[in-house]
Amino acid sequence: MKKSLWVVLAMLVLTGCPGRPPQPVEPPATVEPVEPPKTEAPPPSGETVPQPPKLQSLNWDASVRPLIQQMLKTDGVSRGSILLLDSVKNNTNGALQIGKATSALYSALSGNQTFTLVPRAQLTTARQTLGLSEEDSLGSRSKAIGLARYVGAQYVLYSDVSGDVKAPSLDMQLMLVQTGEIVWSGQGGVHY
Repeated sequence: MKKSLWVVLAMLVLTGCPGRPPQPVEPPATVEPVEPPKTEAPPPSGETVPQPPKLQSLNWDASVRPLIQQMLKTDGVSRGSILLLDSVKNNTNGALQIGKATSALYSALSGNQTFTLVPRAQLTTARQTLGLSEEDSLGSRSKAIGLARYVGAQYVLYSDVSGDVKAPSLDMQLMLVQTGEIVWSGQGGVHY
């Protein structure tokens, strides 16, 4: 008897007792596309659209050559020493074409008799191995020295541009990799 009572009770629970009759399902509403109102384009006026301001091109070559000439006269540097040329770092209050500055340094140092430059391809491979991005200007002197040790360079040329972006100043330091000693430093304005 208890068993059949439990079975009846379970059937009632499982079938449920609808408290209200099912509601009829409404058909979905139809949506008709509405075209935007047609407007005619205004006739072209005699006014021209103002052009964005042009970036002033900096003369990186003229800015770095005098400093490089001073650096090449540094006493105590052995002829044929290996030099790691660090990317120029931007410490100004705006954007500069730093890639062009680094290229100007490579150009100014190419063909000199004092230093042998670490090839760019070797530098790129070393940066990838050490997990440094190509855009990383190494940020600190210690990173630059660490990279120079990795590629077997004896010297690092660390350069940065600082001050107001409208009148930036270029600073360079030639450092001995083994000790981190600054053996030469120079500063000059960036020419337009």
